[in-house]
Amino acid sequence: MSNPAESTRTVVIERVFPHPPEKVWRALTEEPLIAQWLIKSDFEPVVGRKFQFRFEPMPNWDGVIDCEVLIVDYLKRLSYSWSSLGLDSVVLWTLSPAEGGTRVRMEHSGFPPDQQAAYQGAKYGWQNFFDGLERVLGGGVG
Repeated sequence: MSNPAESTRTVVIERVFPHPPEKVWRALTEEPLIAQWLIKSDFEPVVGRKFQFRFEPMPNWDGVIDCEVLIVDYLKRLSYSWSSLGLDSVVLWTLSPAEGGTRVRMEHSGFPPDQQAAYQGAKYGWQNFFDGLERVLGGGVG
C-alpha cells in the first residue's frame, strides 16, 4: 500500500520580501488587503472559521473555493483548506526572518496524479498571486 502523501504533489513558492513580518502578515490575513492581491473572500484569521474565495465563474466552474482556517500562528504560520471541483487541498503559509525582510513560503499540497490540470493551474495561479502580493506590499500597506 502506498503512502498517500507520496502520491500527491505540492506547489511551493518562496520569496523574500523587503518588509517586516507584521506587514506581510496583514496582507495575508486582512480581507481588504487579501482582496487586492488574491480575491475577495470572507476570511477571518480564526481557527475553524469557514470562508470562501469567489472567483469569476467560468464554464464548468462556479468560481467558488470553500475553505476552513486550520492554523493561525501569529507572524509565523497560516493554513487553510482549499476545496473546489472535488479536489481537497491545503495551503500553508510560513513566515520567517530573512536578510533584509521576511521569507514567505507558500505550500499548496494535496494534488493527486490524476489532477494534472489543477496542479498546473495552481503553479501558474500562485505565481501571479505572489506578484500581486509583492505589489500590495510595495504599495504602502502599513
